[in-house]
Amino acid sequence: MTNRHFVHYDMTHRPQVFQPALASAEDMTLFHSDEYVEFLRLVTPENQHEHIRQLKRFNVAEDCPVFDGLFKFCQVYTGGSVGGAVRLNHGLSDTVINWSGGLHHAKKAEASGFCYINDIVLCILELLKVHQRVLYIDIDIHHGDGVEEAFYTTDRVMTVSFHKFGEYFPGTGHLQDVGQHAGKYYSVNVPLKDGIDDSSYEQLYKPIMAKVMQVFQPEAIVFQSGADSLSGDRLGCFNLSIRGHAECLKYMQTFNVPMIVLGGGGYTIRNVARCWAYETGCLLNADMEDALPINDYSEYFGPTHQLHIQTSNMENQNTVEYLQGVRNRILEHLGQLQAVPSVPYHHAPPVNTQLDTSQRVQPGLATDQSQKRMTREVEFDPEQAQDERSPKCDKPVDNDNELPSSTSLAYSRDDKQVTESFTLPGHARMSEELPNSAR
Repeated sequence: MTNRHFVHYDMTHRPQVFQPALASAEDMTLFHSDEYVEFLRLVTPENQHEHIRQLKRFNVAEDCPVFDGLFKFCQVYTGGSVGGAVRLNHGLSDTVINWSGGLHHAKKAEASGFCYINDIVLCILELLKVHQRVLYIDIDIHHGDGVEEAFYTTDRVMTVSFHKFGEYFPGTGHLQDVGQHAGKYYSVNVPLKDGIDDSSYEQLYKPIMAKVMQVFQPEAIVFQSGADSLSGDRLGCFNLSIRGHAECLKYMQTFNVPMIVLGGGGYTIRNVARCWAYETGCLLNADMEDALPINDYSEYFGPTHQLHIQTSNMENQNTVEYLQGVRNRILEHLGQLQAVPSVPYHHAPPVNTQLDTSQRVQPGLATDQSQKRMTREVEFDPEQAQDERSPKCDKPVDNDNELPSSTSLAYSRDDKQVTESFTLPGHARMSEELPNSAR
């Protein structure tokens, strides 16, 4: 649906279109355990009754069910995110989009919240081969727990999550969860209450992100643009407009740092498509009329057939005093960081040199050709802070998302390139320890 909007808004003349290589099982074990990945590779709806113990062990049940093509699904969206990181590493693009990625809840050996393989962690690990510091931003309504946990003890990755907190899945992301050891104050959590609107969100977002950019000075950004923080989401409780949601992404563009933009949650599908189509246009600096062009999915967008949505009159429980308190505490934490982290001389992992891992295709179309990507070796084995809080996920699976198969789009915007990967929606095993900063 997002892709149809993109095509019918006549933005296809801007991109180079690529189909990223599928992520292999070996690629996935750069973060996930061998046993977990092998289980995902082998389990099917027909044989799952033979793996009752593993289903429980790996939390593959209820909100993370077994379905036909599960492992291929993981290969596709993970390949898009890691392939985008490869393009940034080689300077082929300044901005990459993979709306099918952003599955931020998956753990080393556990599925969670309809997230099986954590493409974000694998994407960041690829970026760390070239970039000293990577910033992760998450505006999904749910806390980005899987990504935070993976990098909780390192200062080379800063994670910033804006999320609903309090009797809400996954139950993590307290204001005082700031990281441990070398990673202390490199985990930033912004807990929000029901009904937050554009104005209140911006009062927190821009001052916090300005301070983050000042003290951390990332060389690359990974932006998770979950659309369940929009007003009217079936599982959400925020009141953001599409423009307000997109403003977060547009603000990060002003820093001119290479960026990968990923999808995430979103359970009112027509609004997810609206949001991601609009944000694609924002990244291209394209003008988009509010009247949606007619396409194969037009019936989903009635009766208004408009790009933008009306926010509701729900109460904003985030008072001025509460917002000021959260902002001041986070700025105080960030003020504890005295110097920009750097990396001492060390043996660097091999960078993926197979530049043509993607098959160029026509916008909106997929090819059947697949290509192998070179095995990536990553130096990272952080001490993982195991979070004992593991409330069960209550997110149902929405099977109505009809995005096309994996294709990647690269756009020219002024003197920059923007790459887009359209694919199916949606503690680390490394050889050595990732070096922390040398101050």
